[in-house]
Order: sequence, then structure tokens, then C-alpha cells
Amino acid sequence: MKKQMDLLRDPIKPLFLKYLLPSVSATLVTSIYVLADTIIVGKGIGATAVAALNIVLPLFSLFFGTGLLFGVGGSVLLSLNRGKGEYEKANRYFSTAVCSAAIFAILYLLLITTGFESVAKVLGATKATMPYAKEYSVWLLAGIPFFIGSSLLQAFIRNDKAPKLAMTGVVTGGVLNIILDYIFVMKFGWGMTGAASATFIGSFTTVCILLTHFLSKKNTLKLRVKEVKIRYISDIVKTGFSSFLVEMSNGIVVFIFNLQLVHYIGDIGITVYSILSNTAIVVMSLTNGISQAAQPIITENFGARNMERIHYVKRIAFITACIMGGFFVAVGVLMPNVVIDIFIHRTDEIMKLAPTAIQIYFVSFIGLAANMFLSNYYQATLRPFLALLICMLRGVIFCIIFVYILPIFLGVNGIWLTMPLSEAVAFVIAILLGRKYEVEK
Repeated sequence: MKKQMDLLRDPIKPLFLKYLLPSVSATLVTSIYVLADTIIVGKGIGATAVAALNIVLPLFSLFFGTGLLFGVGGSVLLSLNRGKGEYEKANRYFSTAVCSAAIFAILYLLLITTGFESVAKVLGATKATMPYAKEYSVWLLAGIPFFIGSSLLQAFIRNDKAPKLAMTGVVTGGVLNIILDYIFVMKFGWGMTGAASATFIGSFTTVCILLTHFLSKKNTLKLRVKEVKIRYISDIVKTGFSSFLVEMSNGIVVFIFNLQLVHYIGDIGITVYSILSNTAIVVMSLTNGISQAAQPIITENFGARNMERIHYVKRIAFITACIMGGFFVAVGVLMPNVVIDIFIHRTDEIMKLAPTAIQIYFVSFIGLAANMFLSNYYQATLRPFLALLICMLRGVIFCIIFVYILPIFLGVNGIWLTMPLSEAVAFVIAILLGRKYEVEK
């Protein structure tokens, strides 16, 4: 019989590596739902369709972010209480999180479905992009329960010591999405409907596979509606809010960048920005995977007060995240044209803007990786204020300030410089506040 993982006693490096590949694979393939659509739409439909897809991107952030809000928030508290030996209480957090996420899925379906065109206009849709956005929205909105369910279930199943199943579910759905994207758009010519339906089918498949965990003998999660505790919702939201904000910050950044780019350049600016925002999603997903590989180990040991093991895991995971971010910086700075060719066909307009935009914007990715990992680390050790502060600084406050001020002096290059500067300043503040907190603790 296979030995069960012991998060409190097994050697750290092998334990982290056991979680790393499944976690990174699962979170990376989650981003492929958006990434594959962008590449196939860019190659198979055109630049305006890519701009339209970027318009609805914040909605993906909202749906996946809601799943993370309750999934990460609930699973952190589940692991913490298991570390303390309080198994019944741990399961109550699971039941409360799942039921809360279901309620939000219903609310989104009702609110966004009835007013999609108004929502799209607020997000920056123009006369040129609105028809494409509306065509994509039919399957996008139908997939809301599965987008939320995918990120919710991943977190709990991973913390229930089944990281390989979480990886299998998400990888299978992601690969299916890519295959169907190609068939529906490139072969059948179904346009935005084909791209959206491929995403829907991929996410539906992922959720179906993840649900098989509850039929397994190894499953310890029991969904009991009678165990739902209203007072637990605030604990879950406080713990998971930084993960939600990390995901939503990407949507916020895309939203305000779209508005500024339409103002300074037009729809072509949004098309170029889609390259940057989609690559950022990949970097965020990889960092989330690294963080989530460390999170169950950190949180369970935090509950047991094994501080030496916690600091060791933190060091390994932080270095891993920074190396990954540095790799993307190098690719963008040295090979911008390769990045362009992955997403869209070259035109004179695109080549005037895109290489410089990529070389400037990609510098932000090492700071993004560092900041996101630190935020997740503070979340895993129940310091939600620090986690939330880092998210707010890098993804909202500095971003909004710089994206409106820098273009006044630097033109469109000021827009591309916004994220490198935001991540750098946020990282310095995060390190200073983290050290202060550790000393006071």
C-alpha cells in the first residue's frame, strides 16, 4: 500500500516537488483556457476579434477569482484545522465554501446574462469589437458554474492530498480545449462561437474529472449542507481574498489598460496589449502553481507551529518563482518578435508598437512572480492584511496611478512602463513591511 504523505514530518524538498509539478500543471492549464482562445482567434479570425476577446477577459478573472476566493480561503482553513487535529471543524469550512461559491455562480448568471451588452460597453467594447464580444459571451456565461467550480475544487482536492488528480483534471480539460479550439475555429470556421464553446467543453470536462475524487476511498471531504456555518464565511473570505484580488487585479489591469489604449491609440492598441496580458496570465498561473505547491505544507506546519519547516519551504518556493519570472523577462527582452508570432500575424501597425511594448512590459514579470508568491505566503500563514496589501499595491493602486500619469509624459510607452514600475515599488514595500511584521511577531 502506498504511503500517505505526511506534511509535518516528510523531508521538505521531496514533499515540495511532489506538489510542484501537479500544482504548476493545473494552474498553468487553467490559463490555457484564455491563452488558447487568444492564439486561435488571432490566427484564425483576426486582430479585431483578439481585441474583443481582451475586452471580456476581466470576466474570466471574476469567475476564476471567485473560485479561488472560496477554494483557497476554505482549503487554507481546512489544512490549518487539520494541523490542529480539528477534523470536523475543517470539514465545516469545506461545506461552507462550496455552498457559498454556488450562490455566487447563480448570482453572476442572473446579473451578467441579463445585461451583457452594458457590461461589455463598460469594459471598453466599441462598435467594431461588440459583435465579436457578444458572439463569444453565449458560451462564456453558460460556463460560469464550471469556471468557478474548477478553481474551487482544485484547491480543496490538492489540500486533500490528491494533487495528481487536480493536475489530471485541469490538464485534460486544457488539452481538450486546445484541440477543440483548433477544430472549431480553424477547420469548421465557427468563429468566436467555436472558440467559446471549446472553452466551455474544456472546463466542463475538468470539473467532471475533479468530482471523481469524491468517489475515491482516499477522499476525506464530505459536503453536508447542514454543516454550513454563516459565521465561517467571513473567515473564508478574509483568508481567500488576496487570491481573489490577485486574479481580479489582472482583470482590473486589463480593464484600465483597455480604456487608456483606446484613448491613445485605438483598437490596435488593445490587440497588442492582448499579447502582454495573456503572457501575464501564464506567469501568474505558474506563480500560483508554485505558491499552491508550498501552501498545504506551510499551512499544516503553521497549525502545528513547525516554524523551521515553514521558512525552509518559503525559501525554496520563492527562489523557484523568481527564476521562472526571470526566464520570461529574458524571452521578452531578447526575442519580442517570437512572442508576437505566437499570438497574431504581423502587420505594419502591429510591428510599430508590439516589439517595444513587449520589451518594456515583460520586465515586470520577475516582480510579479516575487510579489504574488509573498502574497500567497502571507495568506498561507494567516496574515491576510499583508497579503491583501501587496495585491492592492501592485494590482490596483500603483497600476491606476501610473497608467494615468506616465502617458502624460511618455506617451504610449508610459502605459507599457506602468507594470514594471508598479511591481518594483510594491516589492520594496512588501519586503520592508514583511521584515517589520516578522520582527514584531
